[in-house]
Amino acid sequence: MKNILSSLIIMCFCLSGHAQNFQKTSHGIKTVANGNTVEIQFYSPSIVRVIKFPVGKSSYSKESLSVVLNPSQTTFTAKEDNKFILLKSDKLNITINASSGDITFGSASGKPLLKEKPEGTKFVPFNDAGVNTYNVYQSFSLDKEEPIYGLGQHPRADLNQRNQKYHLEQGNTDDAVTFFQSVKGYGLYWDNYSPTEFTDDTNETSFKSEVGDAVDYYFMYGGNADGVIANMRELTGNAPMFPLWTYGFWQSRERYKSQNEIVNVVKKYRELGVPLDGIIQDWQYWGNNYLWNAMDFLNPEFSDPKRMIEDIHGLNAHMIISIWSSFGPETKQYKEMNKKGMLFNIRTWPESGIETWPPNLDYPSGVRVYDPYNPEARDIYWKYANASLFARGIDGWWMDSTEPDHFGAKQEDYDTQTYLGSFRKVRNAFPLMTVGGVYDHQRKTTSDKRVFILTRSAFAGQQRYGANTWSGDTGSSWETLRNQIPAGLNFTLSGIPNWNSDIGGFFAGAYNTGNGGTGSKNPLFQELYVRWIQFGTFNAMMRSHGTDVPREIYQFGKKGEPIYDAIDKFINLRYALLPYIYSTSWEVTNKQSSFMRALFMDFANDKKVWNINNQYMFGKSILVAPIVQAQYTPETIVKVNEETGWDKQDSKGNDAKTTVDFTSEKTNKVYLPEGTVWYDYWTNEKFNGGQEITRKTAIDMIPLYIKAGAIIPLGPQVQYATEKKWDNLEIKVYPGADGTFTLYEDEFDNYNYEKGAYTEIEFLWSDASQKLTIANRKGSYKGMLLNRKFTIILSSGQKKAVNYDGKKTVVKF
Repeated sequence: MKNILSSLIIMCFCLSGHAQNFQKTSHGIKTVANGNTVEIQFYSPSIVRVIKFPVGKSSYSKESLSVVLNPSQTTFTAKEDNKFILLKSDKLNITINASSGDITFGSASGKPLLKEKPEGTKFVPFNDAGVNTYNVYQSFSLDKEEPIYGLGQHPRADLNQRNQKYHLEQGNTDDAVTFFQSVKGYGLYWDNYSPTEFTDDTNETSFKSEVGDAVDYYFMYGGNADGVIANMRELTGNAPMFPLWTYGFWQSRERYKSQNEIVNVVKKYRELGVPLDGIIQDWQYWGNNYLWNAMDFLNPEFSDPKRMIEDIHGLNAHMIISIWSSFGPETKQYKEMNKKGMLFNIRTWPESGIETWPPNLDYPSGVRVYDPYNPEARDIYWKYANASLFARGIDGWWMDSTEPDHFGAKQEDYDTQTYLGSFRKVRNAFPLMTVGGVYDHQRKTTSDKRVFILTRSAFAGQQRYGANTWSGDTGSSWETLRNQIPAGLNFTLSGIPNWNSDIGGFFAGAYNTGNGGTGSKNPLFQELYVRWIQFGTFNAMMRSHGTDVPREIYQFGKKGEPIYDAIDKFINLRYALLPYIYSTSWEVTNKQSSFMRALFMDFANDKKVWNINNQYMFGKSILVAPIVQAQYTPETIVKVNEETGWDKQDSKGNDAKTTVDFTSEKTNKVYLPEGTVWYDYWTNEKFNGGQEITRKTAIDMIPLYIKAGAIIPLGPQVQYATEKKWDNLEIKVYPGADGTFTLYEDEFDNYNYEKGAYTEIEFLWSDASQKLTIANRKGSYKGMLLNRKFTIILSSGQKKAVNYDGKKTVVKF
């Protein structure tokens, strides 16, 4: 009897073991299906990693360049049910077909989210510069009418990325981020750095990368766009605070040719009384192309850099400076890195040592790109940037060509060996590594000055490195301006909040002929520039820059003239909004929010906004409707890219003579999302949402609407961001719904906020009782305001002033 019982126990155990088609691991499960090892790892209840690789490989491991989150001890269940493996956490339901290995994702409440396609995983053997690996491919099935967003920044008109194909590889005006999110509230990050094809059509949504030892991606569920972005930043790093001065107005040009010229620009702004916080020095302060990116003032026109920087600081402005990802053969950096095999042999900018066009290739520049994947190379890079620039008082970095520039790319170029393998294998992570190198080193050098980097390219995770990405060397055209809005929104929806474009477009040579004026006196360019600066007022960075046509405000005329006054008005509006913008930046850092917000982020239930590509929210209260069609002049489409632009092959401008009256009234249509009441910012006129309206416009205004319940602080009139304390703010309240706003303040330019040195003052509007409560001040920091005045203004014009000493105050209307 004992033997029979023992046999039955053994048989039951064997049957049980045979039925279990998976192995439970510390963070998930592992199984084998359809010839592939499939592993699911919970990084949190709402984030999972999916790994697949052919059974012939014994194991797979990778230290991600983007992901900084470690898998947490997440409570989950795993069981089998009718040939399916079912995993469940507090946020996700995951189903794996035990036969095919296909995975289906749903929310814990049962909402279907995303499915892999049957037989949608493919591996094709590939020899990567002598290393046996694979082309890797994974396809998914989306709902037919399901919009998706993200994939980085691309100069296209579409906001919704359905029915799109992209070759995801870093370029001058393309920032490849292998991430998308859905209006259903999930996101997917494809953790691969090689050139990747993204395809969405009626058959599939897929990623196909040139190099990969495994399919390796992260699925996350946030419930809405903000939740997905929060997941993506939890996974790849949160965005630190920028200094307050970075949110003021920035003037730049390709390029200021002497230290006297750049200092005099700042002086002129101060003389005119036009606010300015930053000036930028572009290339060639180092001299000739053989000294490319020497990171030192070797040009005789910059003979006293110490005095130049002191003069700019003495005018209460900040200066950032151009540094590149490549070095000329006569630089110290080149010589030190070359000895250690840290330079690539790919065609890059500039190609000739002589500054002529076209490049005289009889005298090649010898400029070579460095290897930022190598930690020692990053050390060398910082050593010189610090000694010659940062130690002299430079306030931040303009890291140009962080793609890097790669002309006439050949397959053998991708065989180039980096510290982490072939260039092909890690190509798209180049900006992440080079920007991260500067951030990490400056943080180690000092905590007294926040890192600020302006850069031309980005990859997943770059938000953690104190970098603002601009959209590259764009053409100066209305078509380009229109495309900047969806480009910036999709970049933001990829989890990276800091973005801007060259105000006016970069290549503006087409406006130097015809129509009664050249450059900034040409009405064709004047109208485009004004509309672009109005759009730029509502970007994370407001920066005027370009070539061929100088953009300083005084180039466009003088006070009392419509173009000058329109530019001046919006620069001053930017400064009035600084308390709102800086508080929004705290929301970005502390609560994973976004500056530029596609309308679906706040109004997902209104399907009409799902693909609106010419309006957005700036912060959570202000609806911005930039005017992106010419209204006063004939619209000239100038089609140009970075290569034809530098070749000076700009399209010709419209030479037709046109009488332009910039004082006349025009109109523009605006859609107001449903679910709230809206107020016209300029008139306080009230509108119900869910309708399109026609708004009268002028050259010095664009439609701006404020959401009911919004509370917006307005700062004093200033010449630079920190000129006056915020001790007498106007607090504008827009009734019609309950609302809340938190005013954030700190020391404005150090990392003490990370140690808790900041204050928050919460404003709460009760619509039923028409009462504004100013809560007790939270926190403290050195030099904070102990007493202040707030002037509360309702949209109706009612106004009450209160003194506030940090204790709860109630204002009743």
